[in-house]
Amino acid sequence: MSAPQNDRGDRLGRRNLLRSSGMGVLALGALAGGGTMVSGVRPAEANAINDQAILNFALNLEYLEAEYYLLATTGQGLPATATTGSNGPTGGVTGGRQVNFSIPAVQQYANEIAQDEMNHVDFLRSALGAAAVSEPTLDLVNSFNTLAQAAGLGESFDPFASDLNFLIGAFIFEDVGVTAYHGAASRIHDKQILTAAAGILGTEAYHASEVRLLLFQMNQDPVTEAISALRATLSGTADDQGVVLNRAANIVPTDENGLAFARDFRQVLNIVYGAAGATKGLFFPNGITR
Repeated sequence: MSAPQNDRGDRLGRRNLLRSSGMGVLALGALAGGGTMVSGVRPAEANAINDQAILNFALNLEYLEAEYYLLATTGQGLPATATTGSNGPTGGVTGGRQVNFSIPAVQQYANEIAQDEMNHVDFLRSALGAAAVSEPTLDLVNSFNTLAQAAGLGESFDPFASDLNFLIGAFIFEDVGVTAYHGAASRIHDKQILTAAAGILGTEAYHASEVRLLLFQMNQDPVTEAISALRATLSGTADDQGVVLNRAANIVPTDENGLAFARDFRQVLNIVYGAAGATKGLFFPNGITR
């Protein structure tokens, strides 16, 4: 199976949206928490976060998602031209392989998401231009094993072993992406920037709902509850839910107002690093690239 190809027309259309609104590297600038101050981040760290740095933070997360889905669907990760950056060569990816899908529908969903995530990488790199950072060192082996142990799911976990395992691995990422983009919304001032961010948030929400629905249909509520509880513990607040709530389907996790949960920069890092206040770890063994 060959890797999906980017739609050049769609890519240029999104790039023109950025340029026509005068965004440049300000596009989605508040993604991780906004402006020069980010809730939950130490003052010294917050002062170092300008619009360009925050956009690169988003790119780090999209690198992770794109590599996961592309490896699962094609056995090949992002092309080298989509991983190099201003800070040097790519850090490389440990683990990952093509999933031997047994359910055609799941394979089709996976292919669609892989294309979207690759487009997100291209979109952010286009906005950053020469300032785009390279792909960080990513770990798709020890990260999942550590998470499995922390969530009480066993000593190891291979997300590339089956359709079900792939969906459980995807569940870990997608809800985090939705909460990260929602966390940015209140700090985005330019309406065109907000529109672009809302478009990516919507895509991530569609992905998350696909994955959550499939896991619900596969009776995986105990697994999703364990992962959800771990993510909430790492972020430090009740901002997560499994696919079953009060003994009923919970495909769309929301607060008491029916709104998707939101996370700031530090809360997202706590989850992807696997520890509160950590500077590296789990999926990013050397930290994100800056």
